[in-house]
Formats: sequence, C-alpha cells, structure tokens
Amino acid sequence: MSLSVPVFLKEREEDNSKFVEIQQSQTTCIAAEDPLQNLCLASQEVLKKAQQNGRSKCLKCGGSRMFYCYTCYVPVENVPVEQIPHVKLPLKIDIIKHPNETDGKSTAVHAKLLAPEFVNIYTYPCIPEYEEKDHEVALVFPGPKSVSVKDISFHLQKKSQNSVRGKNDDLDNPSIKRKKTEERDLNDSKCKDTTLKKIVFIDSTWNQTNKIFTDERLQGLLQVELKTRKTCFWRHQKGKPDTFLSTIEAIYYFLVDYHTDILKEKYKGQYDNLLFFYSFMHQLIKNAKCPGDKETRKLTH
Repeated sequence: MSLSVPVFLKEREEDNSKFVEIQQSQTTCIAAEDPLQNLCLASQEVLKKAQQNGRSKCLKCGGSRMFYCYTCYVPVENVPVEQIPHVKLPLKIDIIKHPNETDGKSTAVHAKLLAPEFVNIYTYPCIPEYEEKDHEVALVFPGPKSVSVKDISFHLQKKSQNSVRGKNDDLDNPSIKRKKTEERDLNDSKCKDTTLKKIVFIDSTWNQTNKIFTDERLQGLLQVELKTRKTCFWRHQKGKPDTFLSTIEAIYYFLVDYHTDILKEKYKGQYDNLLFFYSFMHQLIKNAKCPGDKETRKLTH
C-alpha cells in the first residue's frame, strides 16, 4: 500500500508555503521601507470616502479638486474641515514657495491645512523681513554652514551676542574699554530671549532652490540641516540623495527633532497628523505599485 502524499495535497502545501513567503516578504519590506506605518494619526475614513467618491468642488473658488484645494488652502466639499485633524505647533513656520513650483504637486499646503494659524506660505520673490529678528529665526536648508537641530540654541545665542558687540563697536568710543562684568550683563540682557520662534522652509524642486536660497534676505539666517532622515516621497528627484526631503517631511522631522533636542520632552506623536494627507497618499501609491498583489489574490481565492 502506497503511503505517498496525494499530488493535490502537495500542490496545496506548496501554494500555502508560497503565500506565507509572499506575506513575510511584504511585511519585511513594509517594516524596512515604510516609516509612516506607526504614526499616531486621526481616522482617515473621511479621505477614504472622498477618494471613492472622486473630486468635489472647493467651497471658495469652485475648482474641482481631490481632498483639498491647493490654491485656497482649504479642504474640498467632500472633506468637512471638522473631520480633519488640527495640529498645534511649538513655533511659527514660513514657507517660501518657488513661483514655478506646481501647486498640485507641492506638499507644503498640507502644513497650512493642518496647522493654519502656525503656517504662512509666501510665493517668491515675496519674503518676510527677518533682518531684525535673525536671532530667533532659522532656515532649514542643507549646506557646509548648516548646523544640527540640537545646536540651534547655541548658534542663535552666538549670533545675538555678535550682533550686540557690533552695535557697541559702532556706538562706543573704541578707546574706552567696557568692564567685563558690564559687558556680560549687557549680553545677558540682550541674549536672554534667543529661543527659536520661527523656522523657514523653501518649497521648490532642488534644481530651483538656488534662486531663493541665495536671496540676500535669507543670507543672515542660521541654516539647519536634517542629516539623518530619508525621504519616502513618491516623486523622488533623480540624481539627488534620499536625504533630500519633501517639504512636509522636512517640517515634520524638524519638529520631532526640535521637540526632543530643544524642548527636551519625550515625543508622543504630537505632530504626526502633519502627515495626515501625505501618509494616505503614500499608501494609495504604494498599494498601486505593490508587485505581490496579483500573486496574493491568486493564492487566496
């Protein structure tokens, strides 16, 4: 009597094994490549319904949009404003947008939608005046002069002290030396409020940023670089490193680092909802591109 396993049972075992391998592969891939999976997000059910229903009109300009109007900075009719999260930020944010940046492709609007009273968007050449407040404003931009987030306070205080010394040199007779104690008291009084109050971001393709970055109105600002973060943006620019982030990613990661390194507080997801729209779109695109979907469906039916 033969004890061999029937052919159909072997085939089923092989299929089950193959299915498990695919599931494990996808899980591993998600854990390694999807830093958005463990965010503390508000329910995205409103976005799912809007995506199923298709475009709806902007209540301000009447334009047909999906999820939000990128010119009026408001959610569309199918996405009630009370159903999207409201994020409170620890400082103000200015975004300088390149005039040639495509509105519909920019993620900067996400910040304005989700934290409207903390975020302002300007289209270059319109740039706010920072000259008298450069000891409390910084610019997020990579470069040889950039500092890390944890060193911001030190460099802002140094900048403020240099500014005070420069003014004293202009006003005081060079032949009269100020006592060290008097100078220290003056510096302490002038520099006691060197807390970062505003952070500036440039919203542009990396090939277009130079025009804005080299503007003299931004040259006096402290530069900050996010050196350890990697983008998961679906429009990654060819020839650029994966540390070049989309605008909303840069804002989010900066705030997370600021919270832990400057405010010295444990991060508990306070700013995760800044990625409310971004993470939803990322998931939609990832699902559309997932190579294992067809094979998985085949094996589960």
